[in-house]
Amino acid sequence: MAAMEARTSATERPALEDGRSWLLDRLARGVHPLDGMDPQAARETIGALEGLEPRPWTAAWGAQADRFAALARAAASAQEQRAAWMQAYHASFLGRYPTPNDPAKARQYALAREYFLAATALDDPPLEVVKLPFDGRAQEGLHVVFYVMRPARVVRPPVVMAWGGIDTWKEEVYARLGALFRSAGAAVLLIDMPGVGQSPVRAGRDAERQWTPIFEWLARNEDLDGGRCVAVGASFGGYWAMKLAHTHREFLRGAVNWGGGVHVTFGEQWQRRSRSAGSYLMDLMAARAAIFGGSSFEDYVASCGELSLLDQGLLDAPSAPLLLVNGRDDAQNSIEDLYLSLDHGDPKCARVFDGGHMGEGPVVPTIRQWVMERLAR
Repeated sequence: MAAMEARTSATERPALEDGRSWLLDRLARGVHPLDGMDPQAARETIGALEGLEPRPWTAAWGAQADRFAALARAAASAQEQRAAWMQAYHASFLGRYPTPNDPAKARQYALAREYFLAATALDDPPLEVVKLPFDGRAQEGLHVVFYVMRPARVVRPPVVMAWGGIDTWKEEVYARLGALFRSAGAAVLLIDMPGVGQSPVRAGRDAERQWTPIFEWLARNEDLDGGRCVAVGASFGGYWAMKLAHTHREFLRGAVNWGGGVHVTFGEQWQRRSRSAGSYLMDLMAARAAIFGGSSFEDYVASCGELSLLDQGLLDAPSAPLLLVNGRDDAQNSIEDLYLSLDHGDPKCARVFDGGHMGEGPVVPTIRQWVMERLAR
């Protein structure tokens, strides 16, 4: 693992054996990006990996996905079928991880969505796919696409909007946040942040406008209580939750920035420091740059500065209630952004945990308690 931490910016991919060690460690701990995977199948695929480049990487995980998809089609019960479809999805997610920067990865991402929807169609109640025109350009094929998870037998539930970051998209947020809040009686809207997945816009200074049609849809939806809505953004997605707390505050009871940048993170000095964060296996800068339509460190640095909420003048503007959460040793997004935010604008709740990116310990229970208290008021 030391080689993983020490790798330089000259290459964003470690040696194959170091990559295998990283994957096996994550698998043993059941953490991203291998959480939810069948351990035996994953170990076999890790052992068979011939390289970390897009083609051999995607071929290995795609083969695992194919095997589980075949099991799903032959399953004797809905329960067995759902479990197999979900494993096919998990393997396909790994096949496109961290970003579809190759045609093979893009095809695997399309399969990941297909397998995910096949699995969640068997939920009770089934996952709902919503597709809304964006910027009045439906005739051009431009839509906002998101998923709705409804709690069983709850009349007009409150709503949690949830999304992840540059490599964790709405399908991954289903298990990590969606199930958490649905089990507490809330409906959950799973959304891709700008620049990833099926988002209709690249990241940029005004990309929060992708949420406007979603808020408008929610206001029209009589079987969901859109007047009780909280936004939760994880990792890079925390940035967008915090921005919405300012730009769309009239729609929100609260927002959670869980590990997202604010200002310091988007400076070139921090980007040079964080470009080889050991919390990523590979292609971190490719995944960051992709949200702007780029592919390199230089592409990302040229654009990310415009995201600064301080420079946009939003930090001192009124906001919906905010909870800021992160790990004190985050190597991806600067913890200084959390402290900076406390010096500006309305009073905020904050919790700093031990550990790296997004923190370790009772992080999820802390977020859950704060969100549910906001929804109950």
